[in-house]
Amino acid sequence: MEHTLTDFRRKQPAEPRDQRARPLRDLRISVMDRCNFRCPYCMPAEVFHERFRFLRSPERLDFEEIARLARLFVDLGVRKLRITGGEPLLRPALTDLVADLATIEGVDDLALTTNGVLLEQHAVALKAAGLSRITVSLDSLDPQVFAQMSGGRASLDRVLAGIDAAREAGLSPIKLNVVVQRGVNEHTLLDLVEHFRGTGVVVRFIEFMDVGTSNAWRLEDVVPSAELLERISERWPMSPVDADYRGEVATRWRFDDDGGELGFISSVTQPFCGDCSRGRLSSDGRFFTCLFAADGADLRQLLRGGVDDAGLREAIAQIWQGRSDRYSELRAQAAEQARVEMFYIGG
Repeated sequence: MEHTLTDFRRKQPAEPRDQRARPLRDLRISVMDRCNFRCPYCMPAEVFHERFRFLRSPERLDFEEIARLARLFVDLGVRKLRITGGEPLLRPALTDLVADLATIEGVDDLALTTNGVLLEQHAVALKAAGLSRITVSLDSLDPQVFAQMSGGRASLDRVLAGIDAAREAGLSPIKLNVVVQRGVNEHTLLDLVEHFRGTGVVVRFIEFMDVGTSNAWRLEDVVPSAELLERISERWPMSPVDADYRGEVATRWRFDDDGGELGFISSVTQPFCGDCSRGRLSSDGRFFTCLFAADGADLRQLLRGGVDDAGLREAIAQIWQGRSDRYSELRAQAAEQARVEMFYIGG
């Protein structure tokens, strides 16, 4: 995408809307494309092997650049920031970035998604730096299934210790993201629910999605949320909970016995494109307007090319105003198109 400085100086609405009148409210910020897991649904080891070329440090945005862009996104209406990866806790001195983002006026929520392996050693410092809450990816409590779904790269005990450390540090509410694959981990999910019921940890089940093109996705491997909800409700009766805000991706259900709540993210069987208000910033500064996009706009080039804040803000607004993405609603027609890999822009 080629732009000139004068292109970005025309006045734009303070809070732009896209082609479907959707505002920009959430920004996912990837700080690292590397990960210490090799989950088959995200970074299969046969593709992302030891010789795979990940980004080098100079190619990634530095913390000053990330914070500058984050402020401009907030100017345009963003209220929620989420730090993602790859695995974000692999990024050195990440608490410095958290502290910078936490001071931005207008940010209502600052969260981080992690696989949890390094969380125990960082939880207290993250909370002290201003992080609001944590989401941990955890697909099973069965050690063998966990090993299979993480690529055999980590210890389940370390993830559980990280969750405990986050609770003690006050990084709550803690949410668990559980990707559900038929024939892989679905038989272990009731045990996972039972383990976290009553703890305040919110388990969220995510339908296996065709993010990227490397995870061998098939529709028959998807367990519909409705099927899983029925199975869980047979054991623990539940009632629906109203959404906290427009665009909330998870439908929420609360146990009737006050054992807490569960969430279901159903991008495949119940697309929520119509209310999607999320943008994504890759660690090398590309702005993606959809999780299933083929490419993003290069903001790093503008940053390092001398474009001022007004010009950058204008560029972001124009990109969002041109957005018409609704991949999940068009999956059957669009399934063969190129798509960015999830490790590159976060979930």
